Amino acid sequence: MLGSTHGTLTTHSRPARVVACGEQPPHTVHGMSEPHRDGGGQGACPVDRDVSGRPLHAPVPDLDRFFRPESVAVIGASDSEGRPNTGITRQLIAWAERVGARLHPVNPGRAQVFGQPCHATVADLPEPVDLAVLLVGDPLPVIEQLAEAKVKFAVAFASGFAETGERGAAAQERLAEAVARSGLRLLGPNTNLNAFEKFRTDLDGPAIALITQSGHQGRPVFSLQELGIRLSHWAPTGNEADLETADFLSYFATRPEVGAIAAYVEGLKDGRSFLLAADRAARHKVPVVAVKVGRTETGARTAASHTGKLTGADEVVDAAMRQFGVIRVDGLDELQDTAALLARARKPTAEGVAVYSISGGTGAHFSDLATAAGLRLPTLGPAKQAELHQWIPEYLHVANPVDNGGHPVGDWRGRKILDAILADPAIGVLICPITGPFPPMSDKLAQDLVDAAEQTDKLVCVVWGSPVGTEDAYRRTLLGSSRVATFRTFANCITAVRAYLDHHRFVDGYRSPFDDAPRVLSPSARKAQALMRPGQQLSEHAAKQLLRAYGIRVPREQLVTSAAAAVRAASLVGYPVVMKASGPQLAHKTELGLVKVQLTSASQVRDAYRELTDIARYEDVPLDGVLVCQMIERGVEMVVGVTRDSLFGPTVTVGLGGVLVEVLRDVVVGVPPFGEDQARAMLDELRGRALLDGVRGAPPADLDALVETVLRVQRMALELGDELAELDINPLVVLPRGQGAVALDALAVCR
Repeated sequence: MLGSTHGTLTTHSRPARVVACGEQPPHTVHGMSEPHRDGGGQGACPVDRDVSGRPLHAPVPDLDRFFRPESVAVIGASDSEGRPNTGITRQLIAWAERVGARLHPVNPGRAQVFGQPCHATVADLPEPVDLAVLLVGDPLPVIEQLAEAKVKFAVAFASGFAETGERGAAAQERLAEAVARSGLRLLGPNTNLNAFEKFRTDLDGPAIALITQSGHQGRPVFSLQELGIRLSHWAPTGNEADLETADFLSYFATRPEVGAIAAYVEGLKDGRSFLLAADRAARHKVPVVAVKVGRTETGARTAASHTGKLTGADEVVDAAMRQFGVIRVDGLDELQDTAALLARARKPTAEGVAVYSISGGTGAHFSDLATAAGLRLPTLGPAKQAELHQWIPEYLHVANPVDNGGHPVGDWRGRKILDAILADPAIGVLICPITGPFPPMSDKLAQDLVDAAEQTDKLVCVVWGSPVGTEDAYRRTLLGSSRVATFRTFANCITAVRAYLDHHRFVDGYRSPFDDAPRVLSPSARKAQALMRPGQQLSEHAAKQLLRAYGIRVPREQLVTSAAAAVRAASLVGYPVVMKASGPQLAHKTELGLVKVQLTSASQVRDAYRELTDIARYEDVPLDGVLVCQMIERGVEMVVGVTRDSLFGPTVTVGLGGVLVEVLRDVVVGVPPFGEDQARAMLDELRGRALLDGVRGAPPADLDALVETVLRVQRMALELGDELAELDINPLVVLPRGQGAVALDALAVCR
């Protein structure tokens, strides 16, 4: 980890800024004004909205007076030994002294608390209060009193709310409604004292701001202070009846002292709010690192479509975080190491990674892991290798990884080698794995690494693999440097470095998808709305009309209700043809034998019509007719669809399609809004992505047409909103380059 209290490492040199409302992008259409709660003050802020009426920018609550109040009231204060409230009161008094706040105990049963005058009620407070801390079992009756006293913020520690079941959830809903009426902002309930911890004030450099829904899970990150890493804030959000993770994300992203935000998230209160907050962090180039529990949770899907069965809730959360640059890690150790590196490391000058070790085995092992994780280890050029061989024996490998054989680190050659590697313009990161202490060699190497790091603007990382961790080279030399990032494991180092490079690449090219989100309904939407049937599943024929409204290509086809009409339709469509039963209750026609392909004559068409209608009667499936369709024989079969997520609303899925879609499960999900670049990035995540480039003699597929279809489906999802519960296009056949994409089958469910 990065250490030291005395370094001069800086990053994210953003000017101080107060953002009361979301910035407005150019060429926007403003919606209605709505009240903006900014910690007690009421104001009006014009809110830019998309076609579904959802805001496109996150309001930033003014939380300055929460973290740095001038006056604090402690409701239920106590100094009776043995009572829980007494310990909390004592801690709050110490915290108020540290932040320079005046503290007022409130308890009707006491005249004094710890020698300070105690007031009977909130109404008796001698001055307006910024923050009220509620040490009462039921905070609801106190909220109205706080509102009358114009208190800006409150903290409720009490438990027994949504975490306990339905009755607790109902009580929390009543509390949330009271808070919304009051105008104050509430942290909790079911929170703790983490916001009022003792932060070290002797540390400099960019800081980590911490958000946790479980206070204990934030302890490892908070403990980074003992290794010289600055922490600026800790927001323990608890049950989030009012203030939520997204509020603190938005606020921390605008704070000039915050170099990175670390979060432990158990559940998101509102998906849209989270996206807007992550978007604000990306706009401000502030890295967000998060542990989100629930990876094994399976979405409760009973959808008829393929699409609805392919993704669970966690996959949607994962996609949302990835789209907006939130770095998701699994462990608390990864959270602390990655956040520490991102908070303090300078912007990379290059993406190449050099691995340098005193052991060929160590270098090879680390290089294997780093390359497998996606880090790029460029081969050093002949001139650079020749330079290194001035100090390293010729028989040793120096192309990258660089193996010095051990002895050169013990004298003046060690520093020469480091400087030479760091001078290579292709190298932006130098990583030196030291698997264990080997004094004096490891001591000299550690000092050379620190000295070299002080003279370069490139990132220098060290993995100190000793399980002891008490060695001077580690505790004093490496952790005493603010310029060296020190890790204890290969895995954490690789995770953090990859996140560091990914983050800067992401924010350098970031354009907010909210800037381009549709503000007004398109003519396509009005056509599509006329085709919707509330509460019904549309037939294939009706679903394809929906696609046509959005300019999505479908085959030539006709819906017929007799064998004779089928023959006439086939001659118009052109042989060979496909015939399919069409009805609102048909989700998977192939399984029932309701699809006939490669029909090349009138007699085959007549026979197919009779067979399809006979099967439908036998299966008791009502039909609106039989489709006679153009036969599309050549292309890559994909699936594109829309489902609704309980947190994020409409989501768009794309992947390999056809009859094996649920077996292959090679799909990715996107959370609207997203642009063309993100649509292409989604395709790049597919395991079968190479099929689109052409394999075994097949021509490359029309990737542009596929991307255009995905974007049109996204527009449909955004504009139809709640009216469209599900959409499943399977297969969407992507033809060879320049020939487009054709939706051969479609299913739509209206809400």
